Amino acid sequence: MKNMIMLFTFLISVGSFAQGRELKFNKNTNLIEVIYYHDNGLITQTGTYSLDGKLQGEWLSFNTAGEKAISANYDNGKKVGKWFYWNDKTLKEVDYNNNAIASVSEWTKKSASMHLN
Repeated sequence: MKNMIMLFTFLISVGSFAQGRELKFNKNTNLIEVIYYHDNGLITQTGTYSLDGKLQGEWLSFNTAGEKAISANYDNGKKVGKWFYWNDKTLKEVDYNNNAIASVSEWTKKSASMHLN
């Protein structure tokens, strides 16, 4: 019963932060899957929360044109692994270890395309 009350409270608090949103409890993973929407109807963010309200797993953010802007990873609310930030000119990779930045790499579109060829 305590978990249900916490889940209900969490769903209400999450809902107050977004204009448009979808929430779904995944029984297989025991996580709350969320999708937030921009005012224009396109997805702004997707990810999952644990039952105690902590960010968990991969989170994706999109700009208002629907292009991927950020790929992030969480473990029990802490930043972990590689995060990627895209914009018109650069790709930035930030590596997190123990919720702290371990390294940062950045590429311009020109150097990234040369690197790929």
